Amino acid sequence: MLDGKTHEQVARRLRRVEGQVAGIGRMVADGKYCVDVLHQISAARAALAQVGAMVLSRHVETCVTDAVHSGTPRARRAKLAELRDVFARFGPGEP
Repeated sequence: MLDGKTHEQVARRLRRVEGQVAGIGRMVADGKYCVDVLHQISAARAALAQVGAMVLSRHVETCVTDAVHSGTPRARRAKLAELRDVFARFGPGEP
C-alpha cells in the first residue's frame, strides 16, 4: 500500500506521463517526424519505469519487509516468490 507522500508522488508522475502520451498522440496526428515521435515514446517509457521503480521500492519497504519480519515461514516464502515474479516481469530486461 502506498503511503500519502508516495501516493502523491506517483500520482503526480503519472499525470506527467499522461501528458507525454497525449503529446505523442498529437505528434502522430500532426504527422511529425518518426524519429521525434520515437524519442518522445522513449521518454514516456523511461518516466513510466521510474514510477514502477517507486512503487516497487515502496512494496519492498513495506509489504515484503513486514512479511519477512513478522510473517510465518509460509507467508515469507509466498511474499518472496511474489517478489521474484515481479522482478521477472518488470525487471531490467523488460522493454
